[in-house]
Amino acid sequence: MEKYLIFMDVSGDVDPEVAQEYELKFLPMDYTLGNNMRKCEKMEDKDTLKLFYDGQRKGDFTKTTQISPYMYEEFMTPYFEEGYSVLYISLSGGLSSTYESACHAKKELKKKYPAQDFYVVNSLAATGGMGVLVERAIRNKKNGLSAKQNFDDLTFATHRLKHWFMVQDLNYLKRGGRISAATAAMGTMLNVRPILKIDEEGKLVTIAKKRGDKAAARELLDRFAETYDPGMGDAIYIIDADNNEIAAVIQEKLETMYPNAVIRRSMLSPIIGAHTGPGMVAICHMGK
Repeated sequence: MEKYLIFMDVSGDVDPEVAQEYELKFLPMDYTLGNNMRKCEKMEDKDTLKLFYDGQRKGDFTKTTQISPYMYEEFMTPYFEEGYSVLYISLSGGLSSTYESACHAKKELKKKYPAQDFYVVNSLAATGGMGVLVERAIRNKKNGLSAKQNFDDLTFATHRLKHWFMVQDLNYLKRGGRISAATAAMGTMLNVRPILKIDEEGKLVTIAKKRGDKAAARELLDRFAETYDPGMGDAIYIIDADNNEIAAVIQEKLETMYPNAVIRRSMLSPIIGAHTGPGMVAICHMGK
């Protein structure tokens, strides 16, 4: 009988109880806050995340490191030695080189362990979108799908994932080269909140701009209502980078609109938060 494990890298956000109950495995990544380097090996606790986003607000510089093919091989080898295959849900290849690195490692692992497989899912997603996929993968496995069948289903599902999010601190978009310094300065002065999504190629694009958090939250809810497809999966992830006020408003609205939905709340992983800054809020779900 096939033995396989489900992995996700820590750029994703998943409900901690789900992760613990089904023994989800995490691929670690490193990040820095100021002069301090930290290895993120699982979902960080709220106190750690609060310190991270408070540090960003004080001006501490944050960055992340990539996972190399060798790191994948080294991390996966003990599980392959025990006879497991691996189904791995990777951060979007349109946002990072982690997917490409995992594919290189897959070739090397197959040479060493020809009887097993390393299935790499290009999630076309980040943060809560990866959480939605993880929950689907767990359900598929419980329903008896093989690793290959699970991989095929997840690959199909990636094209139905939706991410709608607002960014509060424009300096992080400026640092990532997505807006100019002048636009960041003007937008900050006018209280502009860019609305972004992850597109069909897994890349980040700006789709609207709103004045203030409340208008931005309404835009997120409108985008969600236009595209939500509960028939594809009822899990809805609300993710915030220490912006509980707006995330709570969105949660209340969604609970009223869709009382049968499974709504997850989580603070944003520092791996993604290092690039979006504090105050970001996202809705991630399966859509039309």
